[in-house]
Amino acid sequence: MKTSPAQVETAPAMSVFERYLTVWVLICIAAGIALGKLIPAPFQAVGRMEIARVNLPVGLLIWVMIIPMLLKIDFSALHQVRQHWRGIGVTLFVNWAVKPFSMALLGGLFIRVVFAPYLPAEQLDSYIAGLILLAAAPCTAMVFVWSRLTHGHPLFTLSQVALNDTIMVFAFAPIVALLLGLSSITVPWATLLTSVMLYIVLPVLIAQGWRKALLAKGPAALDGALARIGPWSITALLATLVLLFAFQGEAILRQPLVIAMLAVPILIQVLFNSGLAYWLNRRLGESHSVACPSALIGASNFFELAVAAAISLFGFDSGAALATVVGVLIEVPVMLLVVTVVNRSKAWYERGIQPLRGE
Repeated sequence: MKTSPAQVETAPAMSVFERYLTVWVLICIAAGIALGKLIPAPFQAVGRMEIARVNLPVGLLIWVMIIPMLLKIDFSALHQVRQHWRGIGVTLFVNWAVKPFSMALLGGLFIRVVFAPYLPAEQLDSYIAGLILLAAAPCTAMVFVWSRLTHGHPLFTLSQVALNDTIMVFAFAPIVALLLGLSSITVPWATLLTSVMLYIVLPVLIAQGWRKALLAKGPAALDGALARIGPWSITALLATLVLLFAFQGEAILRQPLVIAMLAVPILIQVLFNSGLAYWLNRRLGESHSVACPSALIGASNFFELAVAAAISLFGFDSGAALATVVGVLIEVPVMLLVVTVVNRSKAWYERGIQPLRGE
């Protein structure tokens, strides 16, 4: 399970799909709404294809989304965390002690107070649940893209992703359940644990088994497989969005501003968490190449997992599913903004670094 620094650094910065993800999402929104209105029967049939509240077509699409991304992760990089322990500490603090809780607070403030008069009352809890699911899933694959664009330290990026994914296996369900409970939202424990098993544990095991088999044939085999299956993730994501918006079409047409209102707490949270991680790394004396990926992983989300969990827990037509999709919609433009800020502030960052005594 080896991924060399060279592999990370020379990887393409962004594919066409990734760079224009927002455009593709908007196209899928329009296509889903139109198809849901014109031919509702096929989508209703897809919605009924469930076993134990798990939609089978969507479950398959989610695996196609997630497994290629998890194939990139080298869990053997975990031993490298000690080399940049302060940056790792900031990453873990922001991702697990700040990010989910700040989103629950922002969600409660904006959804239940500021925007409540303009949103359907029966969906308020569901919107907040979707925001919590989004914040409780730290970024996995896309952080390699953001790190590459900021000349981030490749080994640090790899080790923090591996550590975050390891923690997510054990912490995702408890944190989601805790915050849903604090938000007075009923926690369907059986469905939540099933989602963790289906969309975290099993994909990790499959991806790592596949990765090991490929590396047994040499690094070129892994690189070739990643190049071939790379488009699968985005294609499956876009197909899932078409299905989602076929179900969400009526709600969107009734209240077209709902997407903008859901985007507000997500945007604030991204800027707050990235700024906090960036500042903490500067205060602790970490290099700019470490601070950048540390800040970016705290701002970005594993939205594929969030979408899957929202559909399993609350259904296609839920506010939770819609809220997670809004996270997908604004992911690329907002993260490119954060990338621009950390790149342009490098001189300011390095002027203020004060290494700890003795270093």
